Amino acid sequence: MGVLSPQYGSLIPSQTMQALEGNYLNFATGGANDFAQQYLPEIYEAEVERYGNRTLGGFLRMVGAEMPMMSDQVVWSEQNRLHIAYDGVGCTAAGSQLTINNGTNVLMPNMTVVIMDPNDPSFTVKAIVDNSGAFDPVGMGAANLVDVIPYTRANVNAGAAAKTNLKVFVYGSEFGKGSTGPVTTGQTGAGDPWSIQPSFSTFSNKPIIIRDRYAVSGSDASQIGWVEVATEDGASGYLWYLKAEGETRMRFEDYLEIAMVEGELANAAAVAAIVAAVPSFAGAGAVAGSIGTEGLFAAINNGGNVLSGYAGGLQDFDQVLENLDTQGAIEENMLFLDRKTELLFDNMLAQQNSYGAGGTSYGVFENSEDMALNLGFSGFRRGSYDFYKTSWKYLNDASTRGGSSNFVNGDNIDGVLVPAGTSSVYDQLLGTNIRRPFLHVRYRASQADDRRMKSWLTGSVGGAATSNLDAMEVNFLSERCLCTQARNNFVLFTA
Repeated sequence: MGVLSPQYGSLIPSQTMQALEGNYLNFATGGANDFAQQYLPEIYEAEVERYGNRTLGGFLRMVGAEMPMMSDQVVWSEQNRLHIAYDGVGCTAAGSQLTINNGTNVLMPNMTVVIMDPNDPSFTVKAIVDNSGAFDPVGMGAANLVDVIPYTRANVNAGAAAKTNLKVFVYGSEFGKGSTGPVTTGQTGAGDPWSIQPSFSTFSNKPIIIRDRYAVSGSDASQIGWVEVATEDGASGYLWYLKAEGETRMRFEDYLEIAMVEGELANAAAVAAIVAAVPSFAGAGAVAGSIGTEGLFAAINNGGNVLSGYAGGLQDFDQVLENLDTQGAIEENMLFLDRKTELLFDNMLAQQNSYGAGGTSYGVFENSEDMALNLGFSGFRRGSYDFYKTSWKYLNDASTRGGSSNFVNGDNIDGVLVPAGTSSVYDQLLGTNIRRPFLHVRYRASQADDRRMKSWLTGSVGGAATSNLDAMEVNFLSERCLCTQARNNFVLFTA
């Protein structure tokens, strides 16, 4: 039997009725006739969701709120401590003259103070501030020197070496009978130096513009596929661009939260480098803090509390409670942890449980050992504090700060403790005082434009028809920043 030549992609006939290499259409990649196939494979139309719900957002929705702002910067003030105390105070050997190293001195004559050495628990001295020539009240010099007279000893420090790490706090004052009140004889300066004016700490943050874009040509938008689309946001059908656009939107919504958690303010050197290298920042001033934003982790590192190397012991966790006592002592707190640290907490709490053998907890069905075994805890109380514990998916996901292929934590953030408190502030848009969480997001908005979450279509596909571009472009934009108020009550758990 002759063979046709040339074949031009046609089938090669055979004398027998059987499927041979050359007489059927090849569907495989690289085949000569991949446009069709005589024997169709069994096709699963739907994708297998092997990663489950892949979105990482939700943390800020649980612990915070979102409010509009109309400025390039958000500024807030936080009260300072009511009582007067200093750390890192120096004292000469065999002397009673104190040097205030960390801050401006506001200790005045007749104030009574307690002087302690954190490295020597037996060292505690009660003294009264005198009015000698070495006294240096606020606004009258730069030496920050204070002379004191101990009540029960000749000198504060009777040792052979100077002390450099003393703690001093005021516990009252004492005046003689018939005295005329606080005086600072021999001192000069404006106002009454004995009058201590209240002060506050100022914090600020700036919003960043977050953008993303998805584009599909008109030909691809009108092309059907054989895989059925089904995504977390409800997109369905056989048009692949629906899946791609939906996933771009979900990824952008995750970025809105992740940027608030991971944000960092650039220093002056980095700002200059960014302005020089990134086109969209051309013309911006090279000023420290003008690029970037302060996220949650950065805020806690800059004024919050950091517990490093938590190993799951109750004594280690009690250090957190002792530190919270020195701060705002907010009763209710939320723990957002990675899986490793969450299990450490479960093991710690199980050891304190009296049910079962060896501290095992039976909790699902009336604490019955024969019915169910519960080794997890969602909340607990220790001292005067309540803690609500949950797993934070962002710290577990392998595409962010989660584990790597060998199940080792990818970074050093193990969890965060967030106080469940609120603060009362004046809202300019509402014109009234409102209460808002310590952790909340501010986004740019006005009557002209709301930049909380913008999306718009450009091109000539998908009903946009805004240009002669044969494509559909979906644009996403948001401008926002995070306000971490009362950061001294937050705790960051690090490896």
